[in-house]
Amino acid sequence: MEGETEETFVTEVLAPHLYRRGYTKVSARIVGNARQRDRRGGIRAWSAVKGDIVRHLKEDLGCLATTMVDYYALPQTGAKAWPGREAAGRLPFAKKATKVEKSLLADVRKEMGADFDSRRFIPYIMMHEFEGLLFSDCVAFSEGIGHPDLAGQFQAIRDQFASPEEINDSPVTAPSKRVETLVKNYQKPLLGTLAVLAIGLDAIRAECPHFREWLDCLERELANQLVAG
Repeated sequence: MEGETEETFVTEVLAPHLYRRGYTKVSARIVGNARQRDRRGGIRAWSAVKGDIVRHLKEDLGCLATTMVDYYALPQTGAKAWPGREAAGRLPFAKKATKVEKSLLADVRKEMGADFDSRRFIPYIMMHEFEGLLFSDCVAFSEGIGHPDLAGQFQAIRDQFASPEEINDSPVTAPSKRVETLVKNYQKPLLGTLAVLAIGLDAIRAECPHFREWLDCLERELANQLVAG
């Protein structure tokens, strides 16, 4: 997970759903700098994150590991670069997240060795960032953050795109930047959490195709494990 809002989403929204599906343990680990207030720079280098993922996979041979990080502002070049991110920037929208995810999986598979069951690692890249998911239900979004008067303006933004995931990623028009324009002093850890709790998993799943594919995959791999067991 990239930050506190994503962590809350996993523990308060995603985990209960997966428990109902048969998971016995769901936990979130932050890979960004959200808790290190004296540091800046957002997401950690892929090399460090990969190390955490590989250690976890090796320590718990029965676990599934996944990621939940924003495509927007994901490091593209230099020491912190994430595999596939730079190349993904030149691809059509529908191929961007998949490019990064396949690159992450290939890198982890290489690190784990030939015997690794690649179904145990399910990378997920959010398009374009967490705030995009909040446009899945603009009424619930506005009410969740205590600004019901903004529902129409949120909906007007949402209606410009085929899905909330397509709300674009420039420094001016990224989902979070659009929200910050309408909500002064927008505090993501607090208001983002309140919003996602109000919106709920069903609305996000219905409105966001790539998110839905990730959730389907998590459910499917558990079902496969249960059958195999």
